[in-house]
Amino acid sequence: MGKTPNLAEHAKPSTIMKGNIRLKADVGAEKPLLSHLEDLRTVLIRCFAALAVGMLAAIPLCRSIFNILKLPLIRAGRNPDVFLIPFEVTGGFSVAMRIVFWSGLLFSLPFIAVFSATFVFPGLTPKERRIVVRASAFAVALFVVGAALGYFGTLPLALNVMFGVSEWIGFSAGPVYVRNYVTFCLHLMLGFGLAFELPVLLIALARTGVLHAAQLRAVRPHVMVGLLVLAMLLTPPDIFTQLMMALPLILLYEVSIGIIAVSERRKPGGSGLA
Repeated sequence: MGKTPNLAEHAKPSTIMKGNIRLKADVGAEKPLLSHLEDLRTVLIRCFAALAVGMLAAIPLCRSIFNILKLPLIRAGRNPDVFLIPFEVTGGFSVAMRIVFWSGLLFSLPFIAVFSATFVFPGLTPKERRIVVRASAFAVALFVVGAALGYFGTLPLALNVMFGVSEWIGFSAGPVYVRNYVTFCLHLMLGFGLAFELPVLLIALARTGVLHAAQLRAVRPHVMVGLLVLAMLLTPPDIFTQLMMALPLILLYEVSIGIIAVSERRKPGGSGLA
């Protein structure tokens, strides 16, 4: 009878100990590889679903999008009805599919970026998660600005330059395939939209402590060369169009350094020279 309380006392700590062990196992446990693959599969499904929704949204807008894409050609002094030719029996269908796909990709790309970011959410701290959420809205806005600059600024200039070079050589820039023109326009807009995500990447990395303003200043010459190469890859092969992408990117890089430096100075003990 006297030993019964002792057994109860020993049993209670044992139960608590088991509870503690279980809690620690839950907190410190790492997700297995199959669980990560399942998360990746979910993210990929969401990304493809976003692309499908974007393409479905582009179907009823296909004719309007094509008319919008013809405007830079009109500004360049060409009649789209004469200058653009299908040359194929299935030309109309092929052009429609290209417009639907690339327009759908343009529409869905910001959402694809957000879904991709959620894949790394479990491994982020609450502070890093807030940074990703805020950066997502900023990324969407910059993507729209970049695509608009590509359409309103760079595309007419690129067409005028290429037509001018053709006439300078001695032959008239004759009719072109509709599918080539549509792909060229949408590629250019997509390239500008993606390139304008540079500040989002830099500021997000700085907020998480990976980059500092002093580091970005130190590698500035190398970055300038890299931005020129990026502009060369994403634009037509003429120096004017490439500069129209490279100069805004260089400006955005400098603005990003300024924002990061101000943010560092506002931190307790921050000097902006970390």
